[in-house]
Amino acid sequence: MQETPGLDVGAKRPALARQRQTLILERVREQGGVRVADLVRELGVSDMTVRRDLELLHERGLIEKVHGGATAIEGSSLFEPGFTVKSTLMQSEKMLIAGSAAGLVAPGTAIAISAGTTTFALARRLTDVPGLTVLTNSVPVADVLYRDGRPDQTVILSGGVRTPSDALVGPFAVEVIRSLHVDSVFMGSHGMDSRSGFTTPNILEAETNRALIEAGRRLIVLADHTKWGVIGISSVARLEEADTIITDGGLDAEARSQLASAVRRLMLVDVATGDIHTIEGGNGHSIRPLKPGGRA
Repeated sequence: MQETPGLDVGAKRPALARQRQTLILERVREQGGVRVADLVRELGVSDMTVRRDLELLHERGLIEKVHGGATAIEGSSLFEPGFTVKSTLMQSEKMLIAGSAAGLVAPGTAIAISAGTTTFALARRLTDVPGLTVLTNSVPVADVLYRDGRPDQTVILSGGVRTPSDALVGPFAVEVIRSLHVDSVFMGSHGMDSRSGFTTPNILEAETNRALIEAGRRLIVLADHTKWGVIGISSVARLEEADTIITDGGLDAEARSQLASAVRRLMLVDVATGDIHTIEGGNGHSIRPLKPGGRA
């Protein structure tokens, strides 16, 4: 008997509704939205089944139903746009933050770089640093250093399960990371908040990032000002666990004060001029301007 496309045929349908709904959530997080017609083709189920799954996910507050499909709920603790989508956001800020972070990397050192678009921008600035060893759980970070890095650089990719943000996470990644030690950890962040600290919408990624933090002597967080006040479902670290936070001048005065009191050094990049100001000592008063690139 020939199967009719789009019907609930058992051989094509995922065994459990939960499996279908998990895949739908993954597509929403990767792409920002999905269409019913595309899900019907991918899942091999009926239009009615897809709409029922979308309705259940909508009722649970995980997606927003729209005509013909569904979108992510921006601001939700589970919302995680894919790497390509995030790459288009706050590009100038990310490039300047990455340049400032690159000024903190010395030749011949061992560092860890977490997944993220700002940390990827950092990796692109490190291809000419001699003798560098980089531990990362980011596929794009490893790729750019393998492809464009110096021959005397060493890149260690953790392995693991891939997330929408192209991070490799899970028990295998954690096991590899915990066996190594680095001088500095450069971490991106989905969100940062005075109460919740640094957070992510991916529970496995939180565990993997905690392993990266434990592997390093100091933690340097790269996050543009739009990350302030964003809270993911899983906490990665408290604000005070960071040695340095590098962000941009769009951060409001109250947030600057809270971050400056929590960390040893807060670096603020002026997007208009490229200048960097640092607040050291955690008192929020000692501001020293630096030249672009982070050097005095």
